[in-house]
Amino acid sequence: MRHRVAPCAAVVVVLVLLWVTSEHTVQIQQRARQLLGMESVDQTGVKVQPNASSPPPKCGLSTACPPHHFAVHVRSGAANVVGPKICFDGKIIMSHVLNNVGPGLNIVVINGDTGAVEKSGYLNMKAGIPEDILAYLKEIKSGHIVIVASYGDVTTKMTDEMREIFTGMGSSLIKSVSYRDNWVFAGRGGTGNGISAFEKRAANDDKSNAYEGWPMAVEVGGCFPGRS
Repeated sequence: MRHRVAPCAAVVVVLVLLWVTSEHTVQIQQRARQLLGMESVDQTGVKVQPNASSPPPKCGLSTACPPHHFAVHVRSGAANVVGPKICFDGKIIMSHVLNNVGPGLNIVVINGDTGAVEKSGYLNMKAGIPEDILAYLKEIKSGHIVIVASYGDVTTKMTDEMREIFTGMGSSLIKSVSYRDNWVFAGRGGTGNGISAFEKRAANDDKSNAYEGWPMAVEVGGCFPGRS
């Protein structure tokens, strides 16, 4: 003898099955969205949508730079063994790994309006020709961003006129940079006597040198303002 399910009971069973299925479907969908990064759920069950408008930090900075600013991180060489590194707007322009650094002043010149790298290279302050080094520095246009990192000694061919040019870019320490000092700097051509916040120096001192005959490497980073 067959048992028949009453129509009303069948309806209840179907509704229960639909409810269970829909409940698990929502959970599965929520889990999938979380895994895909589409949304997150806090401990109170409130859905939190990610802020897609916030750009990620660049050049190893802890936070993203505001509009009309460029991320900058520059590190000097370590003794005369490990070369410096210069990162601008999320791209490493010069580094020991890229094999495009050299003894002396490693320098990157950037268009202050567009953020485009105009040129990069190193000024050999040991074997270079002072007149050529000075001519290079004089050619930097007003408003261009200049980022510099030392590698080895930078004073052999350094002249007072060269120091004055860097002072005009915003350097407050270049006049005190001495034999085997480490120095990093970011400034702007033609700024007069304004002082840049992007500058550090480590003095060569036998009592505090990190390496035999060499001071510790120095670095500076932050959001460098563009020209609006």
